[in-house]
Amino acid sequence: MMAAAREHQTVPLSVLLKRELANERVEKPEILYGQASHSKKGEDFTLLKTECQRIVGDGITTYSVFGLFDGHNGSAAAIYTKENLLNNIIAAMPPDLNRDEWVAALPRALVAGFVKTDKDFQERARTSGTTVTFAIIEGLFITVASVGDSRCILESAEGDIYYLSADHRLECNEEERERITASGGEVGRLNTGGGAEIGPLRCWPGGLCLSRSIGDVDVGEYIVPVPYVKQIKLSTAGGRLVISSDGVWDALSAEEALDCCRGMAAETAAAQIVKEAVQVKGLRDDTTCIVIDIVPPEKPAAPLPQPKKLGRGVFKSMFRRKSSESSSQIDKEYLEPDVVEELYEEGSAMLSERLDTKYPLCNMFKLFMCAVCQVEIKPDEGISVHAGSSDFGKLRPWDGPFLCLSCQEKKEAMEGKRPSGDRHSSDKNLTKYLRQIHSRSGRSLCDWLDR
Repeated sequence: MMAAAREHQTVPLSVLLKRELANERVEKPEILYGQASHSKKGEDFTLLKTECQRIVGDGITTYSVFGLFDGHNGSAAAIYTKENLLNNIIAAMPPDLNRDEWVAALPRALVAGFVKTDKDFQERARTSGTTVTFAIIEGLFITVASVGDSRCILESAEGDIYYLSADHRLECNEEERERITASGGEVGRLNTGGGAEIGPLRCWPGGLCLSRSIGDVDVGEYIVPVPYVKQIKLSTAGGRLVISSDGVWDALSAEEALDCCRGMAAETAAAQIVKEAVQVKGLRDDTTCIVIDIVPPEKPAAPLPQPKKLGRGVFKSMFRRKSSESSSQIDKEYLEPDVVEELYEEGSAMLSERLDTKYPLCNMFKLFMCAVCQVEIKPDEGISVHAGSSDFGKLRPWDGPFLCLSCQEKKEAMEGKRPSGDRHSSDKNLTKYLRQIHSRSGRSLCDWLDR
């Protein structure tokens, strides 16, 4: 009887989690952070959360979240996104995943969370919008999702600089300009009358100079909320993340931002970056910076080394990818043991590509749940995210993920398959009218240039 009792004795959850962490050799670095901001319009907002629990109540499986929301045409979208985005991301995560599966599922959940947040906010019929740069740190894994022109950079302890976000300004992104015009939007500069055009390229109607954002119901759904996502694993030596709004990046390069605060603690570093940016350009826009130091627990916090002297264009491809042969046990001991490793990168605006996954997770898709808004759908009501694609005929009818009717309409509108005239007139005369600044306009030239 005693033997049988021992065989069926339960093990406390905390013990199992500690075993899991030990078996996976999880590195838990210390997270030190600070933020600073100079406000011009009061439309920049930040989210700083550490000790978030992947498994609620265990106190062990924690992760950190850092978000920067640079609003335009008002602060409503930035505030709403700050308050709801994380919950929408976590709601899109499948249940009962171990740590590796959870990290691997993050890119897809981030896409679903961004789209749901945008969809919910647009239903409120508020015309403001916001850029978003959102970083989730789990151990040495960093996952960054971004729309707009705020940026996230990383300086590794080895002195290399990595870009973890994309710039969605129409002026510098030809691929996004082509996508918008193909979806029915018009791209051009502000027309001041008499044929003169000024300022950066903008999307019309609406006049937004970004190709991706959350909100902006007055612009059209070809301005999509689908984020660029990059996921990396840091070396065990750690590194420094800098997340800043365009008020910083319009004045400073990545090297200048990092150099001006070298050796400073995170909070002091954030204030110094903002100070340098304002000194260069003046306070023309809200200027906000978050600095996060990821410090190995066994090593004392120390100033990062001077970066290597890097030539032009060297930042374009700095990730070191392991070859396919690196998976063999024989080769592992001969590889460089401790480098920043790229795990995932995707920037497509197509929702079907972004919600799909090649990662072998049996729980990746929740059957009978919309992959975006997580509402329950009946088996015969779900629409495959692949519906309408050229490869859909090769897929089985039950291949997911599935979308509810509302989210399918959102997907089609973003991809130019449904006229955005359901809510926005696409008449060319209206577009030209909106691009003209005339004496009876309620908005000044400065108001347009701030969008």
